[in-house]
Amino acid sequence: MVQTYKTAVIGLGSMGYGMAQSCLRAGHPTWGIDINADAASRFRAEGGQPGDLPDDLNAVAVVVLNAAQTEAVLFGASGIAARLAPGAVVVSCATVAPAFAREMEARCADLGLLYLDAPISGGSAKAALGALSVMAAGSPDAFAAARPLLDACAETVFELGDKAGPGSAMKSVNQLLAGVHIAAMAEAMTFGMTQGITPEKFLSVIRNCAGTSWMLENRAPHIVDGDYSPKSQINIWPKDLGIVLDVAKSAGFSAPITAAALQQYMVAVGMGLGPEDDAAIAKVYARNVGLTLPKAKE
Repeated sequence: MVQTYKTAVIGLGSMGYGMAQSCLRAGHPTWGIDINADAASRFRAEGGQPGDLPDDLNAVAVVVLNAAQTEAVLFGASGIAARLAPGAVVVSCATVAPAFAREMEARCADLGLLYLDAPISGGSAKAALGALSVMAAGSPDAFAAARPLLDACAETVFELGDKAGPGSAMKSVNQLLAGVHIAAMAEAMTFGMTQGITPEKFLSVIRNCAGTSWMLENRAPHIVDGDYSPKSQINIWPKDLGIVLDVAKSAGFSAPITAAALQQYMVAVGMGLGPEDDAAIAKVYARNVGLTLPKAKE
């Protein structure tokens, strides 16, 4: 580990902000960058470094929404890749297709940069605690260069290969399950309501039965509380499940359950629910059968 490990986190959303805070707690000088000026200012007030990004950064975590934003951050008109010193590592955390991760690795290598294909899982709470799971793939040198950042931000790092691609492939598998589980939770809860089972009773019983899942236990309380403030937005799922279906198509693989879940998220977006917490997919089912979901508690 270098004596002073200079880190930048680009994208201070619910996950990136927690990662930036975790780097600060680990003692790394950390710059936080976001198009939301309030988020960047708040991070600086908490101890983030002021001013522009220096040219001698050791690591940059790119925690943006998608492939297009990742590419823009690295290679766009104001892209950071051209400013980084050879040997710096790019830790790419967005959910992207494996082929895109391989392309970014190659373009970074052309500039003498290391690249870690490192999508993340765990949600905003675990990001804030430095307890994320990271599905990572890259060269041994990329892992070594990223290790201080990974140690600060992650509870578990899965080392899935020595080239980019397997990390993003594993994340697509995870997102298939996560997106389907959220939709299935909402369907089951609202189905129960048609049978006189309240959301509160559903949660108290099913979380102790074989039908539970991590997503059910995490998201169902949002519906019970009538709280759809976005910990993870509906808008994420058309992108992520779309990636799953694109990868599946390229493999000649049929994923009908994923496709059905994607349609429900698309309906939710059409209802104007895109910026809400992804538990709001329950509103699609509730609307279709005339149910009234719990209201936010006063």
